[in-house]
Amino acid sequence: MLDPLGPPPAWLRTFVEPYALRLNSPTLADHIHEVFLAFAFYQFIHSFLSPWLSPILFPTHYNKLNARTKLNWDIHVVSLVQSVLINVAALWIMFVDTERGQMSTGERVFGYTGACGLIQALAVGYFLYDLIVSVVHVNMFGIGLLFHAASALWVFSLGFRPFVNYYAPVFILYELSSPFLNIHWFLDKVNMTGSRVQWYNGMLLLSVFFCCRLVWGTWHSIMIYKDMWYALQQTWSAAASPLQAPATVNAHVFRLDSGSVCIDETCARANAEIARFKDFTATGVPTWLVVTYVTSNLILNFLNYFWFSKMVETVLKRFRTPAASAGKPDQKENVKISEKKDLHENIPQGVILEAAAKLEEQEGGRGELGLTPEQISSAIDAGLGEDLRRRRAELVAKVPLPGS
Repeated sequence: MLDPLGPPPAWLRTFVEPYALRLNSPTLADHIHEVFLAFAFYQFIHSFLSPWLSPILFPTHYNKLNARTKLNWDIHVVSLVQSVLINVAALWIMFVDTERGQMSTGERVFGYTGACGLIQALAVGYFLYDLIVSVVHVNMFGIGLLFHAASALWVFSLGFRPFVNYYAPVFILYELSSPFLNIHWFLDKVNMTGSRVQWYNGMLLLSVFFCCRLVWGTWHSIMIYKDMWYALQQTWSAAASPLQAPATVNAHVFRLDSGSVCIDETCARANAEIARFKDFTATGVPTWLVVTYVTSNLILNFLNYFWFSKMVETVLKRFRTPAASAGKPDQKENVKISEKKDLHENIPQGVILEAAAKLEEQEGGRGELGLTPEQISSAIDAGLGEDLRRRRAELVAKVPLPGS
């Protein structure tokens, strides 16, 4: 599938191409305009649209925020818009890009389509914005988010070689959980902590996080490891070729036909585009590049499992019996049973909201998490805490004082 937005202006492509070739990223010259447009769009939302529109939509909340929280608000608006747009674009391309769907094993590593290049460009534009924000406000957000932004920008930029262009929309779908995470943050800021809306959103957040990051992400990590192992074998085979033989992997990678018959020029161009950069990738993929991708992918998967384990830990805490109040054994047991029953009646809502808050905390939250999980738990049902205090008071009143 060709790039839906078309090529950049000729003057821009001519200007960028020498630098792109020097960086071993030839496809960057075809998508540089999309990188710039994405960066400018997100910066516009951050600097102008969100500060202008948020006070209109949320006049009683946004204007009362301090400067730090307003900055976080604007950043979360950018993150929400970006995650929705790029997820929609990635899903659309995965369904309509027939050339991508017909790629062989080698083509999934060395091949290229303009549509997948668009996804890479949009991601690079966002991470460039994210990197600048992290640098400018490093004292506020910390060095961790700075390294995260730099690493994400680096990894997605390597796709302009082209390298694993096929997997660009696949791994972008990690972001499917981000809209729900941002909505969870906004609900805290508009005094809807513990509401039914936040509970339903939290259920979606945890479900989507598990499905897209753990199930989907792990499966496709295995697939990309297999494809890269194939690519390395072709590289080593080409490197071991006799000196008089051309060192190329193209004969083992690109097929002579796509398996379908084209009836128009657009289809023919789209199929030819897969092998467009075969001269650049003829010597195969360097080992360091595979090591970089595998290492980055393993770290990201480890973080996803770590974050989810923290969420599970938060859930399990809600099922533990609370500490008993002071009193006689039978009265102590009555308090324990009363608290346990009341707590379990509210577990579904409490579990979801506390786990969602834990995920917000583990993923960074830009240093402004709002309420802690404990505060959220107490806000889930005000009647629960009040009822427990009333019951404790009644039980204590019935306990005879010493010496009476």
